[in-house]
Amino acid sequence: MKRIQFLLAVLILVPAVFGQDHPAVTAQANTIYVGADGKFEAPPDTAELQMNVSEQDNTAQAAYQRASKDVEQVRQVLRANGLDPKMATVGFFSVQPIYEYKPKQRVIGYRVTTDITLKLKDFTKIGPITQQLAEANVSETQTLNYILENIDEAKNRAVEDAYRRARDSADTLARASGRILGDLSYASIDTFENQRPMPRMARAMAAGVNAAPPPTEEFTPQMVTVTAHVNALFNLK
Repeated sequence: MKRIQFLLAVLILVPAVFGQDHPAVTAQANTIYVGADGKFEAPPDTAELQMNVSEQDNTAQAAYQRASKDVEQVRQVLRANGLDPKMATVGFFSVQPIYEYKPKQRVIGYRVTTDITLKLKDFTKIGPITQQLAEANVSETQTLNYILENIDEAKNRAVEDAYRRARDSADTLARASGRILGDLSYASIDTFENQRPMPRMARAMAAGVNAAPPPTEEFTPQMVTVTAHVNALFNLK
């Protein structure tokens, strides 16, 4: 009778766990199946700056030339800050016609668009680069995001935290039922990275930018939170 009551208590603990996409585990006698979340906060090691360049003109060639001029200014900003333009990547280069629909549909111009992404390890260069790009007025938007590229250690720490919480819960339940928690029999792990981008900075920020310090000046980058979920099956003594 004691065994039946104990298994019912275990099943009450874990309905949310079974609702997730995890391998099915059959509850066995003298076992506890628990799930727990853990996390670890790590300082970012990379700043990712994304720029959108977009220009339009009466002809596709003129729009392309204007966009190419903007991209060249980006290269000059990078060189001025001691960076090789090859550090930046271009995602695409598209040409799209612009239509007027009244009194009838006709092409009135062309828009050329491209995205440029730059990853920096030296955070001291972020302020000058974003400021100079704003002054050059070459990008419709700038998006700055701090990320953690070397994430393996942070994932391991998050898993450790989740497992500790899962084992503590299982140990508490075992002691409450008059039993002793045994060895780990089974476990599954999921890890997630929570990246938090900063607000977009548009062309409008170029106005009066010389009178103010760069927007990132004296601030500390946000921590990157890595979370883990552990499902664990323990034997009972």
